[in-house]
Amino acid sequence: MKFQKRKFIKILGFSALVLLFPIKALFAATKKIINPNLSREQKNIMFNEGTERPFTSDLLKEKRKGFYHCANCGNKLFASTAKYDSGTGWPSFSEALPGAFKTKIDYSFGMERVEYHCAKCGAHHGHVFNDGPRESGKRFCNNGLCLIFKPE
Repeated sequence: MKFQKRKFIKILGFSALVLLFPIKALFAATKKIINPNLSREQKNIMFNEGTERPFTSDLLKEKRKGFYHCANCGNKLFASTAKYDSGTGWPSFSEALPGAFKTKIDYSFGMERVEYHCAKCGAHHGHVFNDGPRESGKRFCNNGLCLIFKPE
């Protein structure tokens, strides 16, 4: 009887912890708003894992040489040589710079996707898919509002 009571209390306690401290909130605690000038939409995308509307980013037409940086912390993420037109409506890259991102599995919308976040500040940038056209076979599908382009 004591064993069952103790087991019940443990389960109840764990359930209360999950309700009080959702895992998403714990992950969000590692994210830091560094740039106070971010727009409301940028904050929603980067810190609530939102998505901008397709074909709205000015970066879709960007063809100059340079680097793409995190709009929140300035971390260098992509070289312009990795950018290509995927036709999806979001800036797409075949590879990221080494150590630029951390990933996690996203199970939203009833599917399994790999979500990536800036390794420096934890801001959400997009998802990576295995349908890229180059050697890597990767497509980093990035929200344009999360990026700042700096030409060489």
